[in-house]
Amino acid sequence: MSYLIDGHNLIPHLPGLSLSQIDDEMRLVEWLQGYCQKKHRNVEVFFDQAPPGFLPTRKFGRVTAHFVRQGSTADAAIQGRLLRMGKSARNDSVVSSDRQVQAAARQAHAQVIPSDVFASELVRLSEEAQAGPQADLESSKEDIAYWEDQFS
Repeated sequence: MSYLIDGHNLIPHLPGLSLSQIDDEMRLVEWLQGYCQKKHRNVEVFFDQAPPGFLPTRKFGRVTAHFVRQGSTADAAIQGRLLRMGKSARNDSVVSSDRQVQAAARQAHAQVIPSDVFASELVRLSEEAQAGPQADLESSKEDIAYWEDQFS
């Protein structure tokens, strides 16, 4: 399963990100890279209004960023991608709160995830990663106590 993400629709739902930031797209890519590493998933993220000279598609590990040139929209690019995927779109999820994008995803039989719901998942995974080994250590103490009890 992979994800098609409406990037500018997701950005306002993440703490510390804003559409007014110059590097908002790259900061979202960083969030998504962490998600992909943790979940072993592939992501395609679509951004509107690519500046002139920007490569239309760039790979960042498991994250593929599509920078849609002026004159078109990320919404249209996502809809086009779903059409090109055909029946295989049913194996993927579309992240957007835009009603037209959601309708296109449903028509392609893809799963729809609202941007705020997906953002909550990104934040949760980020917090888990920041908790780091300490969280694992605590569960290890529980495991040790369990096994000590079993072998006593």
